[in-house]
Amino acid sequence: MAMRPAAKRGLLSALLVAATVLFLALCVWQVERRTWKLDLIATVDRRIHAAAEPAPGPDTWPGFRPDDNAYAHVRATGTFLPQEALVQAVTEAGPGFWVLAPLRTADGWTVLVNRGFVPTDRRDPATRSQSPSDGPATVTGLLRPSEPGGAFLRSNDPANDRWFSRDVAAIAASRGLGPVAPYFIDADGTPNPGGYPVGGLTVVAFRNTHLIYAITWFCLAALSLFGLWMLWARRPAPDHG
Repeated sequence: MAMRPAAKRGLLSALLVAATVLFLALCVWQVERRTWKLDLIATVDRRIHAAAEPAPGPDTWPGFRPDDNAYAHVRATGTFLPQEALVQAVTEAGPGFWVLAPLRTADGWTVLVNRGFVPTDRRDPATRSQSPSDGPATVTGLLRPSEPGGAFLRSNDPANDRWFSRDVAAIAASRGLGPVAPYFIDADGTPNPGGYPVGGLTVVAFRNTHLIYAITWFCLAALSLFGLWMLWARRPAPDHG
């Protein structure tokens, strides 16, 4: 049995009202997300430009949330250990590797330091004119959360020493380092002996398209309302049922 015109109009009206409510809710959500994103950008900007503070030590690790402290400007002093790991990277300088080296601090705890980038032909430490000094070194840079698992469609392979992300726990375990800080430090652009690795290549950028999405959802809500108005403004066909 065919649906009567009045019933059809009622069903279509309900769908348009539901669509309007949905699109407006999505618009509000995107506005809220934009507010959160702008606050995050401002917070990170303050952290980056603040004076460097001592890197968080073991007394702070229980309950420490690196994500909540990402890009904090920190420093650590210690001695680099030789068990560096190479993590595949693509940077503005081209493809190559990040050099992650463990730094044993004077207080006896260890933190992984991303000393910087090396091109493929410099992956072997022997090809670099100088390696880290055996003496104390002070590293200044940005605190970064661990990147567990790997990269998109590529998993870390500790057994074959192939790394696609800076996975602090996995790299520390593969090197037998014992407990390490639950974060790593992205070293700043202070030149390393011999020129490699090249530090200071941290890209701090946050995608912020929430306003565009909010406008899109608002426009769709307006179109739904316009459709509802057109539906009821048009003279209905006589119902001969």
